[in-house]
Amino acid sequence: MNKILVTGGAGFIGSNFVRHILAERDYEIVNLDKLTYAGNLENLRDIENHKRYKFVQGDIADKPFMHDLFEAEKFDAVINFAAETHVDRSIENSDPFINANIIGTHVLLELARKFKIKKYHQVSTDEVYGDLGDTGHLPFETRPFFTEDTPLNPNCPYAAAKTSGDVLVNSWHETYGMHTVITRCSNNYGPYQFPEKLIPFFLFKSMNNELLPLYGDGLNIRDWLYVLDHCEAILLAFEKSAAGEVWNIGGHNEKTNLEIVEQIKNNVPESRSEIEFVPDRKAHDRRYAMDATKLQKELGWTPKHTFEQALPKTIEWYLANREWVENCRAKI
Repeated sequence: MNKILVTGGAGFIGSNFVRHILAERDYEIVNLDKLTYAGNLENLRDIENHKRYKFVQGDIADKPFMHDLFEAEKFDAVINFAAETHVDRSIENSDPFINANIIGTHVLLELARKFKIKKYHQVSTDEVYGDLGDTGHLPFETRPFFTEDTPLNPNCPYAAAKTSGDVLVNSWHETYGMHTVITRCSNNYGPYQFPEKLIPFFLFKSMNNELLPLYGDGLNIRDWLYVLDHCEAILLAFEKSAAGEVWNIGGHNEKTNLEIVEQIKNNVPESRSEIEFVPDRKAHDRRYAMDATKLQKELGWTPKHTFEQALPKTIEWYLANREWVENCRAKI
């Protein structure tokens, strides 16, 4: 493989992955991004003139445009990060989520089939599995975890749309014999994350001494994965996975939302922000936690960063890039 289409490569995870793959491999990368509010070319300013990198603005759901792009570029593989991902926005208006996460995925799969793409990699989420319930208090060895065999059971429009995309991907493998791979990750954090997401959202409010509005009792649990660990796992699965496989990627860093907010406050010592508990959002899953044993045993991946190591590093990056932060906040 020589030329890879990376969709959604101007977003948080996508931009980190584009930078990572250019540094680690000799592939030619074409980055396609619609540049919605969460897509930001500033995320890739340092590599915009890289000899093996090209940016194209476009919508994966625009089939005529995408057909012309596939025909002109003759890709060897597709890695699809492009998605609408924010749960609250999906509850307010599900239309963009259906368009990007279902229709866009369908367009990519059909063009990948027509142009005989060698590999199609779908970047997905733990939210397709649904909710593990109020199980975080159990001893670690008895807690349930999501495995690759856990039935898909999404509970919000965003998760339902991502699940639909995953089902399409699997069906293109089963029906047409396409070489597909699906990776499902836990909550990511790190540099370049748009400020509507939990960690940068509360970090920016702490930096500005604003109230910290925390849903419900704050005891919802998520497994946190540093974005560079995620990028390494994606690249490994992309290159080494057999066709039709699904891989869970988790950080082994389970934290309640309340713990996250308190750790952020502790890392912004000048902040005088206080937590304000607000009414819970609709369909707010209680706990997600990934079992990444398959990826670790079969492909040899383990996360390199603990939350305690990478959260301060993440906060340092945002404090050093306040102009980027304010430019993003202006889009909210």
